[in-house]
Amino acid sequence: MASQQIDRNKLRAAIRHLGSEYVFHMLDEAIDLLPEAELLKLGRRYLDPSRLEPDVTADAGLLAAVKAFEKASLAGEYYEDFNVNYTNCTEKSTGTAAWIADCRRLLDRCVAEETNSDPSDVRTAFDTIFGLLDHVDECREDVVFFADEAGSWQVGVDWDKVLPPWFRVLSATAEPQEYVRRITDLLNHHCKHESGKMLAVAYETAKPAQRKAFPDDRPGSGRH
Repeated sequence: MASQQIDRNKLRAAIRHLGSEYVFHMLDEAIDLLPEAELLKLGRRYLDPSRLEPDVTADAGLLAAVKAFEKASLAGEYYEDFNVNYTNCTEKSTGTAAWIADCRRLLDRCVAEETNSDPSDVRTAFDTIFGLLDHVDECREDVVFFADEAGSWQVGVDWDKVLPPWFRVLSATAEPQEYVRRITDLLNHHCKHESGKMLAVAYETAKPAQRKAFPDDRPGSGRH
């Protein structure tokens, strides 16, 4: 089968019909795909390249990056509102779109580093981001601004991708009761419709002692 190709002119035409939020996310993902030389060439056409130089003192570790994201989020650095009316009530501000993009990227990084980093650090990184999602659901206007129907569901987390690695680092670091409680709480809060499927995955991931902590009537157990 021949490799799929894209007509660049058709892509440009399609982009013109996308909302600004989707264009933002496309550009954000393209940053990770472009070689550094091409990224510099593109960036210097619109931005001052001297302001984009790496901070040599920055700690690029996963946990440090997540903690920095948490600090910036709670300090309101992403919060950006606008006057809402019936024509723009489904739009997101640039600050909100940026927060969503950074949240997704850090979750992807947690997934990628699950097998290469200390399970405790990866678990803490996951849990810190989950805590921010919980914070957003409290509808306190200090992290992000949603014009309508506020909630972490708007972040669009791919739970099928995110949860299995979290189960594994949680299994490696949690006591049996804690393992079951943390999973049950998160599924009830963020992933209720898929809780039966995900509980089955969590059960298979668990250590023998952790499996004993699951209720006998859990979905998929055959005991109801």
